[in-house]
Amino acid sequence: MTKPVVALVGRPNVGKSTLFNRFSGEPRAIVDDIPGTTRDRLFGESTWNGVTFDIIDTGGIDPSSSRKDPLSIGSADYIRQIRLQAEMAVQEADVILFITDAISGVTPADIEVSEMLRRNQKVVDGVSTPPILLVVNKADSAGLRSNAVDFHELGLGEPYPLSALHGTGTGDLLDALVAELPETVEEEEDDSIKVAIVGKPNVGKSSLLNRLAGEERAIVSPIAGTTRDATDTAIDFDGIKITMIDTAGIRKRGKVEPGVEKYSVIRSMRSIERSDVAILVLDATEGISAQDAHIAGYIIEAWKSCVVVVNKWDAIEKDTYTMAQYTEKIRDELKFVDYVPILFISAKSGQRVEQVLPLVVRVQEERLARLTTSQLNRIIQNAQDAHASPAHRGRSLRMYYGTQVRSDPPTFLIYVNDPTLAHFTYIRYLENCIRKEYHFIGTPIRVILRPRR
Repeated sequence: MTKPVVALVGRPNVGKSTLFNRFSGEPRAIVDDIPGTTRDRLFGESTWNGVTFDIIDTGGIDPSSSRKDPLSIGSADYIRQIRLQAEMAVQEADVILFITDAISGVTPADIEVSEMLRRNQKVVDGVSTPPILLVVNKADSAGLRSNAVDFHELGLGEPYPLSALHGTGTGDLLDALVAELPETVEEEEDDSIKVAIVGKPNVGKSSLLNRLAGEERAIVSPIAGTTRDATDTAIDFDGIKITMIDTAGIRKRGKVEPGVEKYSVIRSMRSIERSDVAILVLDATEGISAQDAHIAGYIIEAWKSCVVVVNKWDAIEKDTYTMAQYTEKIRDELKFVDYVPILFISAKSGQRVEQVLPLVVRVQEERLARLTTSQLNRIIQNAQDAHASPAHRGRSLRMYYGTQVRSDPPTFLIYVNDPTLAHFTYIRYLENCIRKEYHFIGTPIRVILRPRR
């Protein structure tokens, strides 16, 4: 099931990150009084009245007023970045929350963004889509709430005054938001391995997809995708059905505006959400960037399996140690996915591309693997013998028994005396002990502690 997507759009320092934290229920966005603190999009999940939707916190614009700053307010680059952000949100989101500031009132930047949003809406059956809800944030007093009527001049309908910091008025906004969301549609049963190719622009995702689909032994046919304006590619790989998930237009070099991906991960999120295995493509000529790490983090947050593919390996000057050194650097930068396999390829020349699909199939097999209850309990016992359970105020964690309750991803339920006694580092230790018994290559595993009744 693909969840609806809600995008938070607005000029800097209007409280987008605060509202994101309020909706997602956890302080994942960095909040600061300095405009432009949010440097990358953040992706989260929210539920209201039984309806679950994904929420995107937009950011990344540094509105410094310094003349040396090319993104200063009023500069051509700054306006262009706002336009890119607004256009991407309109293209990919199901509902847009346009955030403004009750304290500042209507500003020229608000007018500019509102015009951009309206220009990029599409009219379907006489209705403008996606719908835009006007949010007047920082309305912490009755006077500021009454001033929200001034925002009618933006031409976006009835404003919703609220305080994201205190939560005042957010319920009314969420009621209106949920009413605008499209109904979720159950996807048809499909037993193929769903594979998403994700990564920054121009790392070679398109070239890799074309190479994989163009293998002589692959039978390729178009399948209507569930994402908007996308077509998946079906591949029959040695009798195994694989569906390559289209990343909806991020594939062709020259088609991507500079900075677009920096301000949008909506497409990647939808691709990752639908996948079983995500292929994270890195550019060997650029090394590891913060955006690469963010995308890897999104893959793991979605509990998807992962294969790291380092493309353009033919463009690197190499010696006997280059691959080992590069592998060590990736492991160091992506410590949280140290179980993910790494493959060095050239989509252009075809070097090692034939190893990609076999590796994907192996990772999917690992994702579906199961440990017996006796295996798991032996691992638990050995883990306790080798490393004493943590103690707090004289009480020690005691693990009684465990079982694997599901695969896809592998999930282990361990009954204990008190789950609050387990530090996250000890849970990570248990994960490592499980991986020593069975590697679960490329696949995240869940360890859940539950009190024994």
